[in-house]
Amino acid sequence: MKQEIPYKIYLNEKEIPRQWLNLRAFMDKKPAPLINPATLRPMTAEELSRVFCNELVKQELDDTTPYIDIPQEILDFYKMYRPSPLVRAYFLEKALDTPAKIYYKFEGNNTSGSHKLNSAIAQAYYAKSQGLRGVTTETGAGQWGTAMSMACSYFGLDCKVFMVKVSYEQKPFRREVMRTYGASVTPSPSPTTNIGRKILQEFPGTTGSLGCAISEAVEVAVSSEGYRYVLGSVLNQVLLHQSVIGLETKAALDKYDIVPDVIIGCAGGGSNLGGLIAPFMVEKLQGKANYRIVAVEPASCPSFTRGKYAYDFCDTGKVCPLAKMYTLGSGFIPSANHAGGLRYHGMTTTLSELYDQGLMEARSVEQTAVFEAAEQFARVEGILPAPESSHAIRAAIDEALRCKQTGEAKTIVFGLTGTGYFDMVAYQKYNDGEMSDYIPTDEDIAKGLAGLPKVE
Repeated sequence: MKQEIPYKIYLNEKEIPRQWLNLRAFMDKKPAPLINPATLRPMTAEELSRVFCNELVKQELDDTTPYIDIPQEILDFYKMYRPSPLVRAYFLEKALDTPAKIYYKFEGNNTSGSHKLNSAIAQAYYAKSQGLRGVTTETGAGQWGTAMSMACSYFGLDCKVFMVKVSYEQKPFRREVMRTYGASVTPSPSPTTNIGRKILQEFPGTTGSLGCAISEAVEVAVSSEGYRYVLGSVLNQVLLHQSVIGLETKAALDKYDIVPDVIIGCAGGGSNLGGLIAPFMVEKLQGKANYRIVAVEPASCPSFTRGKYAYDFCDTGKVCPLAKMYTLGSGFIPSANHAGGLRYHGMTTTLSELYDQGLMEARSVEQTAVFEAAEQFARVEGILPAPESSHAIRAAIDEALRCKQTGEAKTIVFGLTGTGYFDMVAYQKYNDGEMSDYIPTDEDIAKGLAGLPKVE
């Protein structure tokens, strides 16, 4: 007798993954290494340890160990909000009148309201274990900064956050949550750093970008004794920590013999998408399955769909290593899109390599269409989604509507990375008809790509 699929599929506490999955270990062709811009040689552990915690450097450079044990202190913290539910979107299916089956992995059931805490608690743990005083970081929409401030509070670390200026102004409540947890929050670019002053001089009145904020946070970290820099996306170490999302998703689906056809995630720097797809991509790489994996990015910052696969600086101030990735150029300043967490000029090296090999696909969507999908989802599923997550919702709805046309009963899984309760200014703009779509011109893209470094 076939099992009835519940509305929410829960794992128990004992089913929280005990190891992170290192996707790179399963790739025959590895992502290209980080390059020192001064020497044009691969970055060494010693060089990276001036910026990052020692244990995180090991994880960043490890592309051979398939599984890495999760320390018990991190597991204990995970138990506060993990495992997270895999939800069957019955009401959305009914509203769309589609034969498709839709599931979403909900990562917003913690105080940070997002998946970011999965890596924040790990990075804070390693900083504390190294005996550091504190960390510096950047944040776009504020989810990462919120998660990092929580994690630092838990471990008694100082936390200095550089928040992209447009989000600092658009999302004051998320900023105040960070301050409530003890973090200092500075709008970026700021006059408090050399790089910030340079960017303000070159781009007067700029609303900032994640690339700008990264530059400032790195400058403060390397010039402050007892501090290191932590990053909420892009890096291999972050994809590693976020693999708990995909491992739990796979375990929940396996409980009921559910095999997805399409797996969808929003893509800014790549941490959420990389974490969600990790175990599914492993099966694809091993020839055991042929899932369709879809990255969804904003049309205003289309790294995958209009970027170039090349070595580029990870930050606007050009103080970080070079990474081979799909990029719009480190000098590309995205428009003031309300999905602040996706306003990054590049994409993680791991996903970039997989995309270049044709193992996943990408599409870009305009923000008005994204908010249309967000409100449709909220009205039937009862969760107000974050603008970032709503990119995946848009693609999932479109896929389900195609199934309605063709009669195919595909199984669709997407990542609901967080909640949008601190994003009400964005929802207000949409509801008042004041939201517009900005798509960069070919000239805008060409200008950004013109600044790519020359790497043989």
